[in-house]
Amino acid sequence: MTFTDSSNPIRRALIVHAHPEPASFSSAQASAVAQQLRSEGVEVDFIDLYDIGWNPVLSRGQFMDGPGYFKPQAEQMRAFAEGTLPEPVGAHLARLQDADLLVLSFPVWWFSMPAILKGWIDQVFLLGAIFGGEYGIFDQGGMRNKKAMMLLTTGGVEASFAPGAASAPGGYGGLDDFLYHVRRGMFEFVGYDVVQPFVTHAPARLSDEEREQALMKARAYVTETLLAEPAAVR
Repeated sequence: MTFTDSSNPIRRALIVHAHPEPASFSSAQASAVAQQLRSEGVEVDFIDLYDIGWNPVLSRGQFMDGPGYFKPQAEQMRAFAEGTLPEPVGAHLARLQDADLLVLSFPVWWFSMPAILKGWIDQVFLLGAIFGGEYGIFDQGGMRNKKAMMLLTTGGVEASFAPGAASAPGGYGGLDDFLYHVRRGMFEFVGYDVVQPFVTHAPARLSDEEREQALMKARAYVTETLLAEPAAVR
């Protein structure tokens, strides 16, 4: 992936974190990035999906009391237009729209994101609110001129995720390939400029000292890369 220059400032960030263990390295990494952003003068809004007990299931009961054909996106769009979005979805949408930067913080599970985070995307990335309707998609999406990134941990070591590693013993393949659906199908689809992800590989295999060094790298990433990070070329 190549990157180009972007001058859009980051004043408000929304971090959406998805790890069931508050004492995990993933949670510590999300906290470190939030703290560093705040130290750099960025207003940070933090949503811990497991802590708040987010229900990831998008269901007809959120929109329809009786029988009838349920078309989720149409019902979401109608509810948004009428101001009848179920809570806390409406509040989370407002928090998303207020942010110049979206950070999705999660461990890579099955080469993707935890179900609870996908369920948040399903419900909060609303047709008519951030794409479609008066907006388009990609460079016409409602989140254009805003930035988004992934803050990740993996179970495997870095070498296992190198480009071309799938053909090597114990290799998985390039991480960018596995997470293309997030970068292209979620972030870019609604108009975001995509910032290079930050990844800590196999924190469970690191010593306490190495984990602390990894957190220091995450903090340095905020100052040296994220706040001046160019947007991804599509």
